Amino acid sequence: QTGPWCLQVSIPDGLFLSLGLVSLVENVLVVIAITKNRNLHSPMYSFICCLALSDLMVSISLVLETAIILLLEAGALVTRAALVQQLDNVIDVLICGSMVSSLCFLGVIAIDRYISIFYALRYHSIVTLPRARRAIVGIWVASIFFSTLFITYYNHTAVLICLVTFFLAMLALMAILYVHMLTRAYQHAQGIAQLQKRQGSTRQGFCLKGAATLTIILGIFFLCWGPFFLHLTLIVLCPQHPTCSCIFKNFN
Repeated sequence: QTGPWCLQVSIPDGLFLSLGLVSLVENVLVVIAITKNRNLHSPMYSFICCLALSDLMVSISLVLETAIILLLEAGALVTRAALVQQLDNVIDVLICGSMVSSLCFLGVIAIDRYISIFYALRYHSIVTLPRARRAIVGIWVASIFFSTLFITYYNHTAVLICLVTFFLAMLALMAILYVHMLTRAYQHAQGIAQLQKRQGSTRQGFCLKGAATLTIILGIFFLCWGPFFLHLTLIVLCPQHPTCSCIFKNFN
């Protein structure tokens, strides 16, 4: 139960539908641009294309779920409760699968960029298209398997702990890799600045740009997925606490 101080925030379903449609169009354009342009048929852009497909699955699920809710509330759609429940399970599997695959592809992209910087001369022999395809297939298969498993046993605490741990592990991986890349690039820029007798201005400008880029990458990552995993964490830590119940009420 929630306390008397709990204020529920009501967000119109139409807003969710609009955001889902905008995201759907954007990700479709990304996929089309990569598939149509032969110059983008490389491992890195293959990972980016798969990331867009993962986000596209979220958009489709959001649009479908919101549209069904609006139709049911308006009385324009009449169906059995069992069918609605089955459809809800399918949507949950899509959302969970896209979440797992999206986090995996974000991590793979970070690893790809790391290899391109620290092993530049061997990059094309390490990151090949066959290896990239195997990684992509493995991620999709694992995402479908684990999402089905998670939805089947969603009421088990161990499942929620696994999801939260997975999110934190990917966040830590990305932070470590990007900070290491930023450090290496900073050292490289510092050496160039010393040769050009412009150490102060070049170093400061690069530091600000690199720090801003790193902050944006990790900030957007945490902003997009953080609330969802915060919700799961609170379910594990305080399922009955009034404060947590208030948050659950607004999430639902």
